[in-house]
Amino acid sequence: MHFSGYAALLFSGAATAIAHADQAKRDASQPYFDIYQGPNEQDSIINDPSTQLAYTLSGGETYPNPYMSDRLGTTGPLLISSTNLIESLAHFVRERVPERTVHAKGGGAHGWFEVTTPVAANYSMATLFSEVGKRTPVTARFSTIAGNLGNADSVRDLRGLAFKLRTEDGILDWPFLNHPVFWLRDPAKFPHFIRSQKRNPQTNLVDHNNFWDYLSANNESTYQLMRTMSDLGTPYGFRHMNGYSGNTFRAVKADGSWVYIKTTAMTDQGIMNNTNDEAIVQAGVNPDFGVQDLYDSIAAGNYPSWTIYWQTLTPQQAENYKYNVLDLTKEWLVEDVPLQEIGRITLVQNPTNHFAEVEQIGFDPANLPYGLEPTEDPTLQARLFAYADAQRYRTGVNGKQLPINCPLNPVANFLRDGAMNFNNQGKRPNFWSQQDLLPLAPRPYNDDNHTIWTGGAVKYLSTPTELDFDLPRIFWNGLSERDQNNLIYNIVSHLGQTTDMAIRIKQCKIFQHVNATFGAAIAKGVNVTL
Repeated sequence: MHFSGYAALLFSGAATAIAHADQAKRDASQPYFDIYQGPNEQDSIINDPSTQLAYTLSGGETYPNPYMSDRLGTTGPLLISSTNLIESLAHFVRERVPERTVHAKGGGAHGWFEVTTPVAANYSMATLFSEVGKRTPVTARFSTIAGNLGNADSVRDLRGLAFKLRTEDGILDWPFLNHPVFWLRDPAKFPHFIRSQKRNPQTNLVDHNNFWDYLSANNESTYQLMRTMSDLGTPYGFRHMNGYSGNTFRAVKADGSWVYIKTTAMTDQGIMNNTNDEAIVQAGVNPDFGVQDLYDSIAAGNYPSWTIYWQTLTPQQAENYKYNVLDLTKEWLVEDVPLQEIGRITLVQNPTNHFAEVEQIGFDPANLPYGLEPTEDPTLQARLFAYADAQRYRTGVNGKQLPINCPLNPVANFLRDGAMNFNNQGKRPNFWSQQDLLPLAPRPYNDDNHTIWTGGAVKYLSTPTELDFDLPRIFWNGLSERDQNNLIYNIVSHLGQTTDMAIRIKQCKIFQHVNATFGAAIAKGVNVTL
């Protein structure tokens, strides 16, 4: 009986093993293990309240208490078997990704871009513009620029308005600023400019001499300087400012014809700015006002929106325009190049997790679906490399696989491996195999005539000219008396902190060249005799 029972058990086990083998054989066409089962499980509980879960280590093992450590007795030393403690401390000192060198501090939200007119479809074959009413998911990030993560949101600075559109043909990134121009047109100047605005390498303090040293030596920055020193330099939060592409792009039709475009996002909340004194008070009362105002507005159902416009120039019109259309220090005046509405961005959803959705998001102006293309604007050409490379440094070579950066359409290429890769494209070849051939989408239009060169390669640096003072004069003359006085007050308050008199004199002469009254008022305010 004992034998027969043991035999029954033995043969039962063998039968089970055979059954399992048969089952495995029957299911051989199906993967035995799905590597995404674990990530999918974590995704399935991401919004569950803590009360429905139990504390675990990062490997999923339950642990009795997050405050516990292993030690000898109650008074002895800690043990290396204190997995909970070691894991917690090791993660703690690694939980920050490198801070953005520019645009470090910001807030964000989700929503959509909706086509409101057929204008864009008349100029571009990009399918996101194909019909009025069509919506594309968007994530937006708003930021200050020069400061660090501890910056107050109300500081005098440019602001970033960046929009990630997840189109059916891939990602379209719109990294905008709240001014239509920038400080420079020669991209090699950019690191020098930014360093002059940041902390002194010896004192680790903001250095007004460095700030004005750069600007007084680069006259093409005068228009951006005057805009930044006006009340436009201290916006009231993030919702009450416009955004501008600054750089010039191309919109291309299916037949290959194209126009130059600049994109503008006009706030539907109306422009609101702080005065210099109001900005200082706001920085002290609530340094996170911009982030909080955006979050609270959406939480209350007061959804902010921006109407999107294009300005367009044909190649012939661009050739005859008074400003170089590839010069980032020049804007296309709306009286010369009218705004044409193409759509509207509306933000309706706050982040669930700020780090995952706002800190890890990365923007790349090279993300352009067919129908939109870059131009030879030198600063744009530099951004096509620098933006993506900044994110490779911050979040890794596979940063575009992060959920917040991931496109909604299939990705198939030969970019494999690398740190933190969690979508390595399975068993498909990691080269362009002719045995398992990855098809190529047809080129939708012929772009051979998009760039025609008229000279050879040279080492080039632009030279400031009288044309660089055209927009500063238009800006000054367009300000109300109150805004002119605020501009003078703001500059005097800042330039007056420069201890190097040679820098003061040089900068005052630049302002005098813009307008004699303007220059004289600045000189008087900072005790300079011209």
